[in-house]
Amino acid sequence: MKKEMTIGLSIIPILALMVAAAFSILVWEAGMHFPLMIGIIAAASIAMICGSTWNDVQQMMVKGVSMALPAIFILLIIGTIVGSWIASGVIPTIIFYGLSIIKPEIFIPIVALVTGIVAVTLGSSFTAIATVGLAFMAIGQGLGFPPGLIAGAVISGAFFGDKLSPLSDTTNIAPVMAETDLFSHIKHMLWDTLPAFLLSILLFWIVSNTGAISGTADANTINELQEGLAAIFTIHPHLLLVPIITILLMMFRTPAVPALMGVALLGAVLAVVIQGGSISSIVQVMTNGYVSESGVATLDSLLNRGGLTSMLGTVALVILATSLGGVLEKSGAFEVLTRKIMTKVKTTGSLISSSILSTFVVSFASGAQYLAIILPARTFVTKYKEMGIDTKNLSRAVESAGTVGINLVPWGVPAVFIAGIFGLSPGEFIPYAFFVFLVPLVNILFGFTGWTIAKKDYSNELTTTEKEEQIV
Repeated sequence: MKKEMTIGLSIIPILALMVAAAFSILVWEAGMHFPLMIGIIAAASIAMICGSTWNDVQQMMVKGVSMALPAIFILLIIGTIVGSWIASGVIPTIIFYGLSIIKPEIFIPIVALVTGIVAVTLGSSFTAIATVGLAFMAIGQGLGFPPGLIAGAVISGAFFGDKLSPLSDTTNIAPVMAETDLFSHIKHMLWDTLPAFLLSILLFWIVSNTGAISGTADANTINELQEGLAAIFTIHPHLLLVPIITILLMMFRTPAVPALMGVALLGAVLAVVIQGGSISSIVQVMTNGYVSESGVATLDSLLNRGGLTSMLGTVALVILATSLGGVLEKSGAFEVLTRKIMTKVKTTGSLISSSILSTFVVSFASGAQYLAIILPARTFVTKYKEMGIDTKNLSRAVESAGTVGINLVPWGVPAVFIAGIFGLSPGEFIPYAFFVFLVPLVNILFGFTGWTIAKKDYSNELTTTEKEEQIV
């Protein structure tokens, strides 16, 4: 017998997840796999209490995970790229020349700016973080900057670029779900993205030049790192062509999976031809990661990473998070939660704020970007049309929280990926990811002031139901 999903029942899985996450991160220091399992058990139990069978629940989880399969393949390939680019000398070459030409006074703002340019071109925050971001981390630590600050600048640049790139998957998903077009969506996002990013650049310059955390490395430290790199790798400017080729592939809209596989294999070929590695050793590096034994502790800690297996923990989290999201969506729990929020919407400010709040609810419940964008966009689109607010405001709002703001979720897929790439805990870099905080706040400000909020008359447009009836 079916039982109605209530607000009390729908919130139980989210509370269970948050409580388990708090204990796991702060007390047990066990990561997010177990809390997500707790969340899935709670969500499945609530679904079954409301009348779903176990087979129904399994199908809900399968549908949730199926949405993430493209991202899972990309994550695994990125692991092989990091390994092959280190073994080939690509990342060491970037680090070597970066230590020579970048000045400490402007380093952190440059990190955000360059990572942003690369991410706009690639259309992938994850790829930008795992390639140029990883190189910047090595350079920054060589200059004496705290790793969390460097990571915060990389994250700000990477998600600035991801948010505005027409090649980004989330940037394409948001307008489709909000029933607007891609380029109207991107143009409208300039209003919140550029001010937030410029303010972030200013904050990075101020923070990185304060006495407490400014760069402190002397010439001897930098020389030691460069000598260590030169002793292990053949450093050559021609190796910089590899990231340039990667950018060109994305500019010409080459599908992400074959393009990334291609540059991973290119790195492997260069590792054999230029660095003199054997095919066996390169396959091992692409599988299990690079192992550095230079004797320079800082250098070894930066180079010992990469490999397909390094992504397995992140992949497991993606599977668990999207399984949970699938159960919460298909069981009706999300719908009940957002319906309660929408009853409070009376003004443009409350509409924008509620859209962002709902997106954060999904983000904290599932940790998955796709779900955080799709569910609120589909839930609120009718409300925007009823109030005469252009739905490009909705796509902008859900991107601000679902693409960018989700980095505030320690167990979210982006934060876990970043933690794995840089070897940091989310608590070390989240406070410095200024752009992540600013974009949702700018949107809320726009909502209550009316600035940049576009209006549109939808009175003559068919509803979704009417469109479906016409097709039939």
